Amino acid sequence: MKRFYKDVAVAKADGGFGVTLDGRPIRTQGGAAQVVPGRALAEALADEWRGQGETIDPKGFALRDLADYAIDKVAPDRAASVARLLAFAETDTLCYRADPEEPLYRRQHDLWEPLVQAAEERHGIRLARVSGIVHRPQPAETLARLRKALEPLDPFALAALETIASLAASLTVALASLEEDADADALFAAANCEQDWQAELWSWDTQAAADRALRLEAFRRALRFARLAQAG
Repeated sequence: MKRFYKDVAVAKADGGFGVTLDGRPIRTQGGAAQVVPGRALAEALADEWRGQGETIDPKGFALRDLADYAIDKVAPDRAASVARLLAFAETDTLCYRADPEEPLYRRQHDLWEPLVQAAEERHGIRLARVSGIVHRPQPAETLARLRKALEPLDPFALAALETIASLAASLTVALASLEEDADADALFAAANCEQDWQAELWSWDTQAAADRALRLEAFRRALRFARLAQAG
């Protein structure tokens, strides 16, 4: 598609801020008004439009896609988003570890245990750790407390968390990403511990390295999206 606009701006809108193209407000892919909670996120969305060349590249709208998902999919049914996130707690990667006598176990423990313990302290929960891959349900009280932690979040934070939890296969990592001092690369490295370990042993193949880089970039964008949405 050829670029069809000249001027990109951010304007106040009912409930927040939105991007305008030649003075016309943008709508989501689902047809709703694209209104985000703060100017910081709106400016980042505007930058995606400003950065387009003579031909529009749909791949250049990663933040817009997250905003549209928040508005079109999460906002109408936040309970469903919370349920999807809680499913990652049930099978959280950080809770499923190698047997203690295996060398990988020490790497997992060093990277994962601080994150798990921080989540337990922050939310007043207890997460069951498992050696092996046999599923062990998390305590009902833990899931109830995590639900209470997720329910107050706005659709934009929930949309970011869904992306991060999916990339990390971990609700623990996703919740850690909302902390002010969250380090996207360190959190991704923790979540990707097992693949990185195997690569250290057997070396990376070209496709696997490229896939990791793409997932890391998506992880960084989702964390940035969450921070922009919280910035106001």
